[in-house]
Amino acid sequence: MQEDGKVVDSSLLGDANGMEPVPGRKKNSGKWQRPRFTRKALMRCCLVKWILSTTTPQGQADDSSDSDLELSTVRHQPEGLDQLQSQTKFTKKELQSLYRGFKNECPSGLVDEETFKTIYSQFFPQGDATTYAHFLFNAFDQDRNGSIRFEDFVIGLSVLLRGTVTEKLNWAFNLYDINKDGYITKEEMLLIMQSIYDMMGRYTYPMVRDEAPSEHVEKFFQKMDRNRDGVVTIDEFIETCQKDENIMSSMQLFENVI
Repeated sequence: MQEDGKVVDSSLLGDANGMEPVPGRKKNSGKWQRPRFTRKALMRCCLVKWILSTTTPQGQADDSSDSDLELSTVRHQPEGLDQLQSQTKFTKKELQSLYRGFKNECPSGLVDEETFKTIYSQFFPQGDATTYAHFLFNAFDQDRNGSIRFEDFVIGLSVLLRGTVTEKLNWAFNLYDINKDGYITKEEMLLIMQSIYDMMGRYTYPMVRDEAPSEHVEKFFQKMDRNRDGVVTIDEFIETCQKDENIMSSMQLFENVI
């Protein structure tokens, strides 16, 4: 990911350029291992950095009304802290910090698509993040009502940052399934992949070729569409990803553009 002016290692984009999987990734008996997400890794997430950029300085008391997620001046009041903690893999303090920042950035208690576009244009100023932000917003917007509640926001982040491999693959399938009909077409996969390349691909090192997204999708789709019916089901998607180390390595791209 390009962060604070740094370039991205294009090995994160998979093997469409003939690249090897991410350097340094440890293997056990030839099987891909999901990397652990430390607090430092958590802070590399664009959405987390956006939220926490306006939170109370560390060391300030946490016993305010925010601790119980109480909010009297917003249109939408989130669920209780204990309930959210049981639904996510965030700690109580992490939820408090995330909520405080969310409230500061979105006093209404809801975040809209334009906010997502603003966030990603700030983190990827040299690319065009508009389309990717649109697709990502739709993946978070489970109710399809044009806004994201704090609960949906942190539940989605929890899956992306700390979920199991299967949970992440289910979330990724939902992202690729643009029209939400339960299938991924080659066209949908290309739209998502192209949006990611548009946002960050041209500023990786080594440089990514223009035809790389199409090659990337072609290879993936040939492996995933097992019955050759022109679409990929959730079962085909998960089974193929879990069995193919190159695909699993490339799936780490999501962890660098969220």
